[in-house]
Amino acid sequence: MATNNNMICDMETGVCGPAGDDTTTMEFIDLSVSKKTINLYYVTDPICSHCWALEPVLRKFIHQYGHYFNMHTLMGGLLEKWGDGPVDPANGISGPSDVAGHWREVGEHSRMPIDGTVWYDNPIESSFIPSRVYKVIQEKHPKLANTFLRRAREELFAFNKNIAQDDVLIDIINQVGLDGEEIVKQSKLPEADTALHEDFQLVRQLGVRGFPTIIMMNEEQKGVRIVGARTLEDYANALQRLLPDETITPKQLSGLDQLLKEEKLLFSREIEEFYSIDRTEVEAFTQQQLLQDAYTVTSLLGEKYIQAK
Repeated sequence: MATNNNMICDMETGVCGPAGDDTTTMEFIDLSVSKKTINLYYVTDPICSHCWALEPVLRKFIHQYGHYFNMHTLMGGLLEKWGDGPVDPANGISGPSDVAGHWREVGEHSRMPIDGTVWYDNPIESSFIPSRVYKVIQEKHPKLANTFLRRAREELFAFNKNIAQDDVLIDIINQVGLDGEEIVKQSKLPEADTALHEDFQLVRQLGVRGFPTIIMMNEEQKGVRIVGARTLEDYANALQRLLPDETITPKQLSGLDQLLKEEKLLFSREIEEFYSIDRTEVEAFTQQQLLQDAYTVTSLLGEKYIQAK
């Protein structure tokens, strides 16, 4: 009687024994199917008010779907300097004081607080200055680059600081945990300007004409360009279009304690968006999620924000 040497332990049944007639001794398999890689280009500028308005949605999108793409933040160069003529005639902006009203409208609509009086009291001379700082940090300390960008926007939009001034930039960089004086010094070297203009060149190649713009591109260099601040569903749907062979699944969101630990400061609108809750629920939700001595609550321009102690 012939001996059956084709023995296995079945993973489904847990039974060990003959493999059966339907299982061959050798089977050719191919596991080399490559997973599609999506590159996401976020084109922005430190003084872009609509980019500030996008922060709640963009944060949630990255947290939930960031495992599907590689993110690249590009500086777009919104304001090189103020000249004699209009800077943005379409929006009626000829000089610094014209920006304040536009910013206030964006803040009121988005509920991401914007003061805007910096344009009267101490106008920003150029967005290229903080953009160069961003490029230095992105090159030397890439994990902290977007943290710096967030802190700079908080100081500018909410707390009315001129982020084109060395002392303000140094303070922000120090808060991030880097050497502010050294980073600002490096940002004034030709290398930083070269890096910034490399961003500008790529932005032009991507066909970007305004901020914020998000472009998602697959390995075949086919993609989706989304202009302006849009909804979470818009970005998720665009990503799904680039991955037609799989159903994208959002990751579970971290708790508010972890989110505040990462972000340090969160406005009510950001908490509402992140956890899909109503404005009226934020106070109770925060008290439930956080220890009482772990945060402070403050109001600014009619909007509340929490800050880690």
